[in-house]
Amino acid sequence: MFKEKKEYCGVFGIYGHPEAANLTYLGLYSLQHRGQESAGIVSSDGEMLYAHREMGLVADIFSEDSLKKLKGKIAIGHVRYSTAGISEKKNAQPLIFMYLRGNVAVAHNGNLVNAEELRDELETQGRIFQSTSDTEVIIHFMAISQRPSLVERITAALHQVTGAYSLLFLAEKEMIAARDPYGFRPLVLGKLDGAYVISSETCALDLIGAHYIREVEPGELILVNEEGLQSFKIFPEERKECIFELIYFSRPDSKVFGRDVYKVRKEMGRQLAREHPADADMVIPVPDSGMPAAIGYAEQSGIPFEIGIIRNHYVGRTFIEPEQSIRHFGVKVKLSSLRDYLCEKRVVIIDDSIVRGTSCKKIINMVKGAGAKEVHFRVASPPITHPCFYGIDTPTKKELIASKHQVDEICKFIDADSLGYISLKGLKSAAQEKGCEFCDACFTGNYPIRYKPPKAFLQRSLFRED
Repeated sequence: MFKEKKEYCGVFGIYGHPEAANLTYLGLYSLQHRGQESAGIVSSDGEMLYAHREMGLVADIFSEDSLKKLKGKIAIGHVRYSTAGISEKKNAQPLIFMYLRGNVAVAHNGNLVNAEELRDELETQGRIFQSTSDTEVIIHFMAISQRPSLVERITAALHQVTGAYSLLFLAEKEMIAARDPYGFRPLVLGKLDGAYVISSETCALDLIGAHYIREVEPGELILVNEEGLQSFKIFPEERKECIFELIYFSRPDSKVFGRDVYKVRKEMGRQLAREHPADADMVIPVPDSGMPAAIGYAEQSGIPFEIGIIRNHYVGRTFIEPEQSIRHFGVKVKLSSLRDYLCEKRVVIIDDSIVRGTSCKKIINMVKGAGAKEVHFRVASPPITHPCFYGIDTPTKKELIASKHQVDEICKFIDADSLGYISLKGLKSAAQEKGCEFCDACFTGNYPIRYKPPKAFLQRSLFRED
């Protein structure tokens, strides 16, 4: 659904290509949906790191001149929407740090659930932080480590933190990728003309013409240097991949967690039609994320698919509202209805999720205002009842409408004639949950990690590596 839902981040890296910075720019461009707050690229020519980071969109931040200054055959990049740390340039990634053993840059997608406690302890011991990002905690533990190699220092640091992370590190002569043992956030490996590529999603590989090899496995660390690619299993796998990647966040033309996102979303729509049929004249999606599920719903139900709502793709996050109030101005400037198609029709609207309920209420009123006789709302995810702590900046529990209201109450609030959510069982079936379990904490409250380290562990962890 087109809503003010905070997204998280995307990472991209390439090792061994003469156009590393340019290709990283293109990779970030294709990952822009994962974060629109800031972006950055850090490159290396084997001797020095070069950086360019700013607030804003990828296309606005980078120019031909700025990319020329990013020298070398290695580069990592990042697009950000803050889930930890305030929104300002000092938190734009990749973050760069200079310490005794050299320079290192890091890009992070995810959220560390014990970062606040660890940061408090580090600051108590005199450590100075340059940003408010939770990612910086990892760098401090790397600096503390006495292990001889960068891989070992990163491994030691990651054994101190807990939470969700898909990480890229860049030193002068090597690139390292790491994924948490649960695999909350996606990370994939590809190859282009002999160069290795790491990305949050396969859509970035497709844009630059890279060949998809495989996922970076949960608990895996990958080192790429002059000797080639090496893989290390630094944690036992406890796969709990975020099911919301398949529902909403990933691009439909990506392969995530080994699954075709578009295919999964269409099957969600088919399952939704089986569970919640409707007597209607047309099926319409809320653009853009409701599109594949709406197609699946229409195919399964036999109800014609139509584009009843148009999205303005050129609206930014803020706009100037006229002094004289216009009813539902915020929705109207982003979405508009095709009145001639909706008038006197019974309509099924398909969306990916309902968070607070306010946006879909405005959309339903807009469709009814265009003359629709009935509006039946169908949702391709179960009710969201709990916030996420692993890199999705969802509202607090009290702001989630499904945390305190039943389906019939939500239906009344959003002014729908009927409301149906896909069941959790149906969702997992559509997402092909086989051989692993998805993280479904936002629907069930069953969090894979509930972590608050005791003081004794924190003090020990700062100075000794077991």
